[in-house]
Amino acid sequence: MKWQGRARSTNVDDRRAMGGKGIAGIGGGLGLIIAIIFAFMSGDPGVVLDQIGGGQAAAPAQTTAQDDEAAEFVSVVLADTERIWTQIFEENGLEYTEPTLVLYTGSVESACGAAGASVGPFYCPADYKLYIDLSFYTELTTKYNAPGDFAMAYVVAHEVGHHVQTLLGTTEKVMPLRQRLSEEEFNKYLVRFELQADYFSGVWAHHAEGLGYLEDGDIEEALAAASAVGDDTLQKRAQGYVVEESFTHGTSEQRKAWFYKGYENGTIQGGDTFNSGP
Repeated sequence: MKWQGRARSTNVDDRRAMGGKGIAGIGGGLGLIIAIIFAFMSGDPGVVLDQIGGGQAAAPAQTTAQDDEAAEFVSVVLADTERIWTQIFEENGLEYTEPTLVLYTGSVESACGAAGASVGPFYCPADYKLYIDLSFYTELTTKYNAPGDFAMAYVVAHEVGHHVQTLLGTTEKVMPLRQRLSEEEFNKYLVRFELQADYFSGVWAHHAEGLGYLEDGDIEEALAAASAVGDDTLQKRAQGYVVEESFTHGTSEQRKAWFYKGYENGTIQGGDTFNSGP
């Protein structure tokens, strides 16, 4: 992706130097669910739960040149999402409110509660903020075999996709269903919810390409990242088998398909994952 020397977003809250703080636990009910479902990765819910709640105070973190470059990169990507989604919203008679990107190390406190880095990138609709520990940039290559800067761009765009869902009112419609449905039934809505965020990340990629920012291989990098974090792929890696009823983000093929559909379509209207096929 062509990003060096381009404008960075001013909506970045860099807390990396603070390190992991001792932080208060999140309340129960819907708040806890929100903290979990907006994580970029799915996987074992127990791992997520272990990362939510109080933590031990840690020494201030030291940033490296590599981390600082990654921070600059995601800031440029965020600026691109701001420009593109503002235009898309205007074309649809809507107003886009820009989210804030919080960069942290180890653990962080959000309006949705506290979380550790192993939760993965997440979005909190209560404060309109995206949260990313930049160590995930390295993990995409070393742990998930999804290298390339556009793989990380897809991650940022996916979380911004959740912000778009909040502004469009989708989040407000889907989340209360948790109180009325069984876990298995609600998970089906979560899958469609996450696939829509993948679609919106593809919409962003469509317009970013139109602005001349993409390079050869970028879309393939995004598709590789989408595949790497599919529920089926993560479950096979973690436990050797798949439990479809526990899916919350969609299979690798679904995540790739919806990202690519957004990339081809480029509009909000094509992303009705709740009433469409796989």
